[in-house]
Amino acid sequence: MRPRRESWVTRSARLLLLLAAAGLILADEVSSQPAPAGEAVMAWHVTIAPTWFDPSTAPPQITPFGILYALHDGLVRPLPGQKIGNSLAESWTESPDGLMYEFKLRRGLKFHNGEPVTAEDVKFSFERYKGAGAKELQARVEHVEVVDPLTVRFRLKTPWPDFMTFYGTSATAAGLVVPKRYLAQVGDEGFRKHPVGAGPYKFVSHQPGVEVVLEAYTGHWRRVPNVKRLIMKSVPEGTTRVAMLKRGEADIAYALDGPEAEDVKRDPRLTLLASRHASIFWIEFAEQWDPKSPWHDKRLRLAVNLALNRKGINEAACLGYCPPAGVIVPRVMDYALQVEPPPYDPQRARRLLAEAGYPQGLDAGELVPIPPFFTAAEAVVNDLNAVGIRVKMQVLERAAFYAAWREKKLRGLFLTAVGNSGNAASRVEAFIYSKGSYAYGGYPDLDELFQQQARERDPAKREALLHRIQQLTIERVMFAPLMDFRALMGVGPRMAEHAINVVPMTLFPSYEDMRLKSP
Repeated sequence: MRPRRESWVTRSARLLLLLAAAGLILADEVSSQPAPAGEAVMAWHVTIAPTWFDPSTAPPQITPFGILYALHDGLVRPLPGQKIGNSLAESWTESPDGLMYEFKLRRGLKFHNGEPVTAEDVKFSFERYKGAGAKELQARVEHVEVVDPLTVRFRLKTPWPDFMTFYGTSATAAGLVVPKRYLAQVGDEGFRKHPVGAGPYKFVSHQPGVEVVLEAYTGHWRRVPNVKRLIMKSVPEGTTRVAMLKRGEADIAYALDGPEAEDVKRDPRLTLLASRHASIFWIEFAEQWDPKSPWHDKRLRLAVNLALNRKGINEAACLGYCPPAGVIVPRVMDYALQVEPPPYDPQRARRLLAEAGYPQGLDAGELVPIPPFFTAAEAVVNDLNAVGIRVKMQVLERAAFYAAWREKKLRGLFLTAVGNSGNAASRVEAFIYSKGSYAYGGYPDLDELFQQQARERDPAKREALLHRIQQLTIERVMFAPLMDFRALMGVGPRMAEHAINVVPMTLFPSYEDMRLKSP
């Protein structure tokens, strides 16, 4: 006689009982931790945008992750001491042929509104994602399958060794999980007004242009945050951030420019530290693909590279913490080409200008820098003017800068920076590959090399291909790399543990590990 099979209702009831039991166990573990206490204020270098509450539209920048990793969580993500660690997923496996990734969720997980975190939410969040890297993910993932409420399976069209990099780091926000049911109720606009996630902090309020208030989520799987309330203030003016730090109105001041960082360094009550995240500054030649533009001439692009006193710019803007760069992939990334920066040679820069037909120099219009890093931008403008490349700095508000960059409306020269993690392939995809979301142009052979490395599962062969791409960008002078950026952070006396640099290649603290000194 064949064994009797359980009905669908019986199996579902049994699974619900198991989930409930697991939830009680998780609740017991969380309740045994000390209750969060106190309030920490973080002075941000930019105006916090409500679009950053929603991972579905995240750009290829690190700054939004300062909010996203507080509010939201992913199956895997950067964790203390781990570039990619198990987070909402207790485990994951890759099939031997590289075509399937399967994730097992932890039991008892809940969003901030009490709804359970399920495999259906994972599938929904991935399919909803349309931010940086979305085209690459959509082109390579065949479909997402919900196996059961705690198991989700990603099937790829062909093996893609960078799936976990694109899915599980700040290279994209595609892996952050949002509640499907809640979004169906409130819609995208409602979600941005009151986001709900599964991260260590839950949303309380937002005053546009002023502050965001978050409160510790005591049901977070990893640990109950030590600090009860985080107030993230929008303070674009650097001197104001430092003044707040000195008066005790802020506990952490983000991304200080050189003069403000020097001010913090002189104050014995304060601590200055440099981030170790994967960020880099470079000058983009937006019109190099236009045969009618002066920047189509490689000699002029090389002249810009030789005119830059990278060591001097580092000292002025970064107090010596930012090593000069020779390629736009940060040296801390996997598969980055370790190369010396171009020499500082203003005389040769002038000769190149003359050879290109500009013996009296070139009126090059405006140089638009990424806000708020204006000390570096001013130094760049001075260096270029000194050799006869006459430019004026044109300042845009940060949101306008990113919109113009994304829509490819910035022309001539502009100075930008990118700090999200990943590896060399994720940077190539966004900025060098001709179909990248922020690429102004490209080359067929570089595109082919990019596609080859994306299929290559042998790490040594992948590295050779990615090194070749980076070397060709140098030989063709596609960019003017400036320096690997180390954000200078000011920390006030109330912090017992700032938790900055705890998570690899991340600018922001590991929020649940921050601690205030006892009152």
